[in-house]
Amino acid sequence: MREIVRSDINEDWVHSGIVEAGDFAFINYCVGNIGQPIENQINGAFNHLENRLRSIGLTLESVVKIDCMFRDIWNIPALEKVIKERFNGKYPARKSIQTEFAHRGGRDGLQFQLDAIAFRG
Repeated sequence: MREIVRSDINEDWVHSGIVEAGDFAFINYCVGNIGQPIENQINGAFNHLENRLRSIGLTLESVVKIDCMFRDIWNIPALEKVIKERFNGKYPARKSIQTEFAHRGGRDGLQFQLDAIAFRG
């Protein structure tokens, strides 16, 4: 069995931003542009995801699954717009859920977060 590689570790939040296991990479807690409008936050989260993928030699094209968390689930159309712009028809499987984020910005802070699974084939 190959080694499990953990990187982008945050000791304060006690998690790994990236865990590589076998042919898969699990990318966690991608956020960006907190406090800005929802579309900016979604783009910021995908920028964060792309940077993490790049750090392990992958691209968005390798993403097979994303879990999208919204403060307001009715913002899904903004997500769909961004996905169309970034994935060029090679869409990952997706789940979207609504949650109350435990974030210091409250209702005006974090509106969107995503986690992803990428395949290194």
